[in-house]
Amino acid sequence: MYNVKVFVTLKESVLDPQGGAVKDSLHRLSYQSVEDVRIGKYIELTIKKEDGDIEQQVREICEKLLANTVIEDFTYQIEEVVSQ
Repeated sequence: MYNVKVFVTLKESVLDPQGGAVKDSLHRLSYQSVEDVRIGKYIELTIKKEDGDIEQQVREICEKLLANTVIEDFTYQIEEVVSQ
């Protein structure tokens, strides 16, 4: 079994109006030290261990469904669950 954490964020060149709104709100709350906010998505997957390359499988899942690769980047962390 694998636990997979996927992080999807807008590419740096893409305008992030939601992040801009959060930054403005933080400034109104007197958090002037916040220079930038980028909003993204966090997704957890639990994947049954099978033959094959888990990393390739996760990359395909991200590219086909979880991220719009035209405007978003993604990273992931794969942790193998070891039962005792």
